[in-house]
Amino acid sequence: MGKKLFVGSLAWATDSAGLRTAFERFGDIEEAQVISDRETGRSRGFGFVTFNDEGSAQQAVSEMNGTELDGRPIVVNEARDQAPRGGGGGYRGGGGGGGGGHRERW
Repeated sequence: MGKKLFVGSLAWATDSAGLRTAFERFGDIEEAQVISDRETGRSRGFGFVTFNDEGSAQQAVSEMNGTELDGRPIVVNEARDQAPRGGGGGYRGGGGGGGGGHRERW
């Protein structure tokens, strides 16, 4: 598996093809993807570039972090694994058991 980089502060106009083009001079790219909003399809302003080689990824970080892409200075660093999201959520209150409303008298 390759080395994944986070690329932030992207211009709204930057797409996945433009991201790939900006980084491919550093080596073979496995994947370049700008993340978009599910509902609107608009860029969320960040993306990921995965290199096949760790050395290429490190060179890309050192040379691209802080440089301008499509008119905006970008942030480039090693991607961190996403923390697992809690599932479900919501209230899990239990019923307070009781024997119903019927009670015998002695």
